[in-house]
Amino acid sequence: MTAEPPATRYPDLTALSRDLASQVADSLRGALAARGAASLVVSGGRSPIRFFEFLRVESLDWSRVSIALADERWVDAADPDSNEKLVRDHLLKDAAAGARFSGLKNAAPTPDLGAVSAWETFARVPRPFDVVVLGMGDDGHTASLFPKSPNLASAINPAAAAGCIGMWAPTVPQARLSLNLSAILDSRRIVLLINGESKWQIYTAASQSGPAEAMPIRTVLRQRHTPVDVMWAP
Repeated sequence: MTAEPPATRYPDLTALSRDLASQVADSLRGALAARGAASLVVSGGRSPIRFFEFLRVESLDWSRVSIALADERWVDAADPDSNEKLVRDHLLKDAAAGARFSGLKNAAPTPDLGAVSAWETFARVPRPFDVVVLGMGDDGHTASLFPKSPNLASAINPAAAAGCIGMWAPTVPQARLSLNLSAILDSRRIVLLINGESKWQIYTAASQSGPAEAMPIRTVLRQRHTPVDVMWAP
């Protein structure tokens, strides 16, 4: 009988989101006390919205906190599909309105051409990142590290320099920009937030043997450089 992969289980997404917000706020406060600045990298999607709403009312010196994106769809920042819009609508409000935010979308015509400029914005974001909050797709992708994307091998190469890379998603809008694996792992803590029974099954599959290219989340789960906490609610 195969043992279940490690995860902290919650009764529902609200309980998970509340606890995650408390933990992240504590990490940011600790970073501020120790180093005078703090950084948080987040992903898009529906699952982190409640987490954003709980986190944005936490009391801390948000003016010294940098918030950045793990990935972005190559659309205008006002587009409903934009991760930047999601963060502005749900996180950069209330107490967190004073945080320093760095978006990924820029004026380049394609993500490949905009990757260097996007990574240059991270010069203002303290690294190692204090916390990176990732999600996971139905195909086992995380951030925008998609199976079968032309740049996937480069993106998940652990020997590559940290940076941004153009990626190609199987769904519209397909053009994406993502932190590569090296950049994601340049952090003190990674949290994988998963919600729903189907995502649990995908996580269980990703925790088993198989090629990382088939389920890129495996590159995060299998590495030993950065602690990874998996938080799940049905």
